[in-house]
Amino acid sequence: MLKRLLILLSVLLPCCAMAQDAAVRPVKSAFMLEAGSTHLLDTYLSPLKYTGWHTALSYERIQAMKFSPERWRQQLNLGLEFNSGENPAKNSDLLYGNLSVSWAMSRMWRLPHNLRVSVGGYAGVDIGVMYNSRNSNNPAAVKADIAVGPIASLGWSFTLKKLPIALRWQTSMPLMGAFFSPEYDELYYEIYLGNHHGLAHFGWPGNIFRWDNLVTADLQLGTSQLRVGFRSRIFSSEVNHITTRNFSYAFVLGVVSDWLSVSPRRSLPKGNVEWAY
Repeated sequence: MLKRLLILLSVLLPCCAMAQDAAVRPVKSAFMLEAGSTHLLDTYLSPLKYTGWHTALSYERIQAMKFSPERWRQQLNLGLEFNSGENPAKNSDLLYGNLSVSWAMSRMWRLPHNLRVSVGGYAGVDIGVMYNSRNSNNPAAVKADIAVGPIASLGWSFTLKKLPIALRWQTSMPLMGAFFSPEYDELYYEIYLGNHHGLAHFGWPGNIFRWDNLVTADLQLGTSQLRVGFRSRIFSSEVNHITTRNFSYAFVLGVVSDWLSVSPRRSLPKGNVEWAY
């Protein structure tokens, strides 16, 4: 019995080691800076539309999944944006700040001519606030939502005069979730005193709509890549007779790098391993 057990272990242990080190999964990370224009509206604070500038700082992390690195990948996105707009009379400002976090998992297909298509789903959280400098009674409005929806991308890699270039278009849109909104004439002081009725609402594209599109070109410069692109963000919500709009269009400039996440308890893989970029 002991002899059979030793033989079985001698067969299984090398197989487990090969499965464990079968694929090395480098991380592709990008830091991006955005700058462009914005159009803001929130009828809880003002019936007027505000126009101004938009800026944002975002981080993107993409890595192949452990269970099927050649087909599935995960993506983490962190974003911090700030918008400032003026009313038509230019005597009042509307400020908007937002923090976003999302995680996605996608199935990727490699097509001929260096094309790549991925389709999957994501879950995200957005927390922000709008502030009107002219209001004294209701100067701020909180914007918070959690949602899930589809995410998809199309990529193409090619070489232009010995310069490797990777193009990508990525789009995402939530389909359902939950979001926060007070009543039209409800003060935040009333919420503080305990009036919590009707603050949470079920979200779907009919009452809250968010569409994010990102088009980038990564230029391989040495060990890192320079990213240039364009991004459009469309956010719209209507609930409790409150209409909110936030449309922003911005140019993107960033730095992309590939690196390995190695555990200090494990050594680097050796031998014939597969690299899952």
